[in-house]
Amino acid sequence: MFLLRIPLPLPRRCRHDRDVTTPVAGRLDPARRLEPPAEPPATLLAVPARADGERGPVQLDAISKAIIEQLQQDGRRSYAKIATVVGLSEAAVRQRVARLTEAGVVQIVAVTNPLQLGFRRQAMLGIKAEGRLDPIIEALGALAEVDYVVVTAGSFDVLAEVVCEDDDHLLALLEDQIRTIPGVRGCESFVYLKLSKQTYQWGTR
Repeated sequence: MFLLRIPLPLPRRCRHDRDVTTPVAGRLDPARRLEPPAEPPATLLAVPARADGERGPVQLDAISKAIIEQLQQDGRRSYAKIATVVGLSEAAVRQRVARLTEAGVVQIVAVTNPLQLGFRRQAMLGIKAEGRLDPIIEALGALAEVDYVVVTAGSFDVLAEVVCEDDDHLLALLEDQIRTIPGVRGCESFVYLKLSKQTYQWGTR
């Protein structure tokens, strides 16, 4: 899922250069700016693919994490404003965001409340399965009504969130497309009555 990207090199300094920082209007105080890592630059590293074809976690430096946190607060925040906060140029921020997006680390989308857009029935489905889960997950992910699928430990093997127009739509989805998936031996529906909180501002670690 991750793409191997060539990291940006750090600016080269002449040995005769003095260690002098010139203030730039609109930038943070130099003492508070995020310094680049001492190691060779590694803005975004993709570890070798595993046997199953997937890649492991992407390694992020402090500046990339700061950019992500800025976008979590406001996905429409300009590159110029982010650059002011993290201490990079606008072009450098744009390049980093592009690499983060290509690697699947971030998605910049409009998050909506389906209940206010004509989709009056939203539910979480608790699915009990038998056999391998991969085919079931793939089948669920192919359904347009399913917007979230996660493998769980506990009473259910898989949780899937669905967005439907009404109860008839939900019933048809359950009867004709969910319960007919090979390996699904039980499905319990948890219908949403009210969306009380939805946030993606959990920061970085």
